[in-house]
Amino acid sequence: MNKELINFILKAKKFTYADAKGDSKKILSDGSKEFTYAEGVYVYRDRYFGSNPFAGQEIIFSNGKAMWAMNYRGYILDKTVSEKAVYDFLKQALRKVSKSKPFRGPTEFVASDYRYSSESLGEPASFSGIEAIYFKNKKIYELY
Repeated sequence: MNKELINFILKAKKFTYADAKGDSKKILSDGSKEFTYAEGVYVYRDRYFGSNPFAGQEIIFSNGKAMWAMNYRGYILDKTVSEKAVYDFLKQALRKVSKSKPFRGPTEFVASDYRYSSESLGEPASFSGIEAIYFKNKKIYELY
């Protein structure tokens, strides 16, 4: 995967879900939510269904042709923790996405009583992974 595409992925992720203010999200007729970002020949689309559980796909188009995609599914394990608090913390972690692993957030990120972890196998072109959020050392969220 070339450096230009990885840099685009990093920008797209940071300017959509991870940093969304609510006005860039579209609600589509099928009930899904979608964020988009475009720059040059690239267009990024992150479309997902639900909130807990949720499932979605990020896809990048170059000159109108799909060239990279990531499917995901996640959920909050502990119903006593606020969904808003979990997803706000997740957005903080996702803003720390790295060039070496432009899939989700960093290997680890800690803020207050929350800890985010992400493990992945493979390269940006083909990978699998799992992320988790812990609150006071108890796993409360996971995504595949």
